[in-house]
Amino acid sequence: MRAHDILPDHIDHTDIGGVTVRKGSVAAFLGNARTLADPSAGDEARALAQAHIRELLPALRALGLFEALQIRDPALRAWIESVE
Repeated sequence: MRAHDILPDHIDHTDIGGVTVRKGSVAAFLGNARTLADPSAGDEARALAQAHIRELLPALRALGLFEALQIRDPALRAWIESVE
């Protein structure tokens, strides 16, 4: 399976189990995770990254991301698991 089999170039989102998943959701999560792992990130940047991840979680869970991959950062993994 290739990326365009899920979302062709002209489509920017899909529906999985009633959840809208936008193209770029996984990349956005990774960018925000990098911010949270950066010890030099300020409180405002960290809070914004957490808010963005919280918004992304339904889509990431609909994709099954955390069933296939485990987050290596124990603090981030625990936080993600605690967010409903």
